[in-house]
Amino acid sequence: MGKRDDLIAKYADDLKTKCKMTPDMALLTKVTIGCGPAIYDNDAETVAASDAAELERVQKNFLVKKLGLPAGPKLMQGIEAAIDTYGKSERNKYRAVFYYLLVKHFGKESAYK
Repeated sequence: MGKRDDLIAKYADDLKTKCKMTPDMALLTKVTIGCGPAIYDNDAETVAASDAAELERVQKNFLVKKLGLPAGPKLMQGIEAAIDTYGKSERNKYRAVFYYLLVKHFGKESAYK
């Protein structure tokens, strides 16, 4: 297995243990690939859920640009739901897992077909 496969396995484990959900491995793989080189960077591989500027970037660059969602208050509600699902006390929220939760929350799996 390559490094990306190892990371996908780690992300799947996070979804099972921390988020209490069975991951759709095909979708998780596509979301992980969509994150690009960020998953290999120690700083960029996680989402700083307590940083308002970081959450704004997720909203603008991922939800609006990548998923094509219209800007509005529902986007931040979805981000809050993903934070709750991952666990507010969970310090390391992996970007690929966080984005996966957002894709599922907004029903935008079609963006990764």
